[in-house]
Amino acid sequence: MAKILIIDDSALSRRILRKMLEGAGHQVLEAGNGIGGLECYFLERPDLTILDLTMPDMHGLDVLTKLRQLDPQARVVIATADIQSSTRALAVEAGAAGFLNKPLTADALLQAVAAVLGQA
Repeated sequence: MAKILIIDDSALSRRILRKMLEGAGHQVLEAGNGIGGLECYFLERPDLTILDLTMPDMHGLDVLTKLRQLDPQARVVIATADIQSSTRALAVEAGAAGFLNKPLTADALLQAVAAVLGQA
């Protein structure tokens, strides 16, 4: 299956996402902040990144913008509790391949992952 990087400052969110993704056979990498996520991305080159928006060191949209500048092929799904349509529009404009609202269900997550990876 795919190598997936989770960038989220919440250890609980990372643990929940990891369980869902590993249950579907994916290899999971984790970063607890944006800077660590960028570093992990460039060391590991995951197939897909799942990215939170609200983090203390670096906002997720800034992480997304930097990822897409350095790797235009980066595939990123935003997973956030922010339900504003303007936030979704900004994420898509910045290059997000998908957008999910927390709390996530396993079905929604795995469908988004499959769609972005071209397996849907």
